[in-house]
Amino acid sequence: MDKHIDTIGFIGLGVMGGSMASHLLAAGYKLLVNTRSPVKAAMLLETGAVWRESAAHVASSCAVVITMVGYPAEVEGLYFGPGGLIENARPGTILIDMSTSSPDLAARIYKTAAARGIRALDAPVSGGDLGAKNATLTIMAGGDSEVFEQIRPLFEAMGKTIILQGGPGAGQHTKMANQIAIAGSLLGAVESIIYAEKAGLDPSKVLVSISSGSAGSWQLTNNGQKILSEDFSPGFYVKHFRKDLGIALDSARRLGADLPLLALAERLFATLESKGLGDLGTQVLYKLYAGGHE
Repeated sequence: MDKHIDTIGFIGLGVMGGSMASHLLAAGYKLLVNTRSPVKAAMLLETGAVWRESAAHVASSCAVVITMVGYPAEVEGLYFGPGGLIENARPGTILIDMSTSSPDLAARIYKTAAARGIRALDAPVSGGDLGAKNATLTIMAGGDSEVFEQIRPLFEAMGKTIILQGGPGAGQHTKMANQIAIAGSLLGAVESIIYAEKAGLDPSKVLVSISSGSAGSWQLTNNGQKILSEDFSPGFYVKHFRKDLGIALDSARRLGADLPLLALAERLFATLESKGLGDLGTQVLYKLYAGGHE
């Protein structure tokens, strides 16, 4: 625990945020929390966290404020909206957005915060609900190195692979690269299962064979098993992955990168969401293929 940072604000206590906040509380930090659905804060409040009624109340009372929300519009509202974090944080406060959001928005937060004497990092994560629960998240940061080193103990309470990728927005760019790689391996896992079934094979046996070789991947091992068990509960929501893929596709176009697999994945997940499957796990992509995805 950093003796200079004793009070942390945490905004956004969803599937991952609640677990991440609990690790900070267990590490000995005083935690002030706010989230859109107060019921999600109940367990943390029972174990010592303190509720604040708004982002402004959190910002004015903390040395560090962490945000973990679903969409860039929510991030923008939290940081720039009336009663937002930048307007209400004290000079010297460190604002850390751990949401998956736009690299351009991350850079704008950094610049606007700096003008008010506030420091900002973008630090999106990978690892899903299990990584959050087990404090094994991968944390990809963008911002100033001295600020990153100052708050490293907080990251170490929540994750294992913790790397400063570069300046403002670099964390979000790295997360886009991560999501593109996930999209490819998830599509590959789903298509391999579909192929095995069409060929009259036992897909559970196929998974054992191919997972141990060069075809092996986290998606094949974990979401492959969920598919075979018909478990489509969310470790990561379809609606959030579709959002991430949309950000990645927009960013790729700005960078002049032609990424056809990313474009296909974004289209497939947009279709899932249009079918009312946004609150299921990403492995439900299998159903789209099994039912005819075109």
